[in-house]
Amino acid sequence: MSEHEEKLKVSQQEPRQTSISLTPKDVEKGSPNIFKPRLQLNKEKDKLIEKFLIFMSIILVVLAFPLSLICIFVSSRQFERAVILRNGKVHKNKAFGPGLLFYLPCVDSVKFIDLRTFCYEVPPQEALTKDSLTVSVDAVVFYKVFEPVWAVINVSNYRIATQFLASTTLRNALGTTKLSDVLINRPVISQQVLELMKNTTKEWGVKVLKVEIKDIRLPLQLQKAMAAEAESTRLANAKIIVAKSEIETIKNLQVATTLLMENPMGMQLRYLQSLQLIAGEGTHTVVFPFSFEMFQKLFSK
Repeated sequence: MSEHEEKLKVSQQEPRQTSISLTPKDVEKGSPNIFKPRLQLNKEKDKLIEKFLIFMSIILVVLAFPLSLICIFVSSRQFERAVILRNGKVHKNKAFGPGLLFYLPCVDSVKFIDLRTFCYEVPPQEALTKDSLTVSVDAVVFYKVFEPVWAVINVSNYRIATQFLASTTLRNALGTTKLSDVLINRPVISQQVLELMKNTTKEWGVKVLKVEIKDIRLPLQLQKAMAAEAESTRLANAKIIVAKSEIETIKNLQVATTLLMENPMGMQLRYLQSLQLIAGEGTHTVVFPFSFEMFQKLFSK
């Protein structure tokens, strides 16, 4: 056999590696080629000593019958699921319930997981914003368990872990945001905290439903500084508006002056109109305007 034939034979025996290309549509639809973290199922067979312990537990239940009926049944409520650990391993790799459940004493331990929605009030968190200002923010987090087995196996206490994660995530989100954005865009900050928590709690079997920011507290000195800044801004805007109105008034007076100069009788009509307005107000004071030219004519005579 030649060297070329040997290489061809070896290449045929080697498994071919195929490259998988993913598109954004595959990511959105959840393609099977995408790796998703899951709990590794317990496929190991029970050891001989474990089988012996299970057998002895069954014998104990049979010998203590009917008194053993008190110890081998446990009830799971409608909103609960029970995870049975037999010899420290998840029994049948799933959660049981609701209803009446059977378990073996001495070898089984039962963990109950509440599937209802929990509400956690995050205590006020003091953080430094992106523009180096201190702010205190508190929030409310709503979460629930969607996979009881993960909540038992992957984390020691899913409630405490979720609560601490909410506090730290809120501080991290405030540190990357300016104070003006925190005051104006509260829903944006809440959504940012929600997305950051989802990525972590998913492995714990916990789903974060909603995050809402309750209150934002600022230091007293910062409140005074912001109030002074806002007041100065309002005064500046008011002066600008007054100046613009004076400009408009001057322009209107120039137009009125031009019209009165073109028609000499217009001044007389305006004078009579002013007298009518004064007389309608019930006053005894009457103003007679005299021009400078009229005074010159009177004194010249």
